[in-house]
Amino acid sequence: MAVDEATVRRIAKLARISVSDDQAHAIEGELNTILDWVEQLNEVNVEGVEPMTSVVEMSMKMRDDEVADGECPEKVIANAPANEEHFYLVPKVVE
Repeated sequence: MAVDEATVRRIAKLARISVSDDQAHAIEGELNTILDWVEQLNEVNVEGVEPMTSVVEMSMKMRDDEVADGECPEKVIANAPANEEHFYLVPKVVE
């Protein structure tokens, strides 16, 4: 896949950035270099390779899922400008 100058200008317009003629030509070359490198990644044989989130084997830290009120509702609600029975009161925004 190759990027031409028209594509660069369209991307710039969508990104709402101004690009001069010299910049468009330079960006075209840079984008094509990046896309060539990505194409090389398609040549790598990854058959039998498990997806991983880290290069080091690790397990997720898990904790029991327990429902609690935080054991300090007074401290939590203390910063609210207005509250009632441990609930935040907010102004009505929809009629």
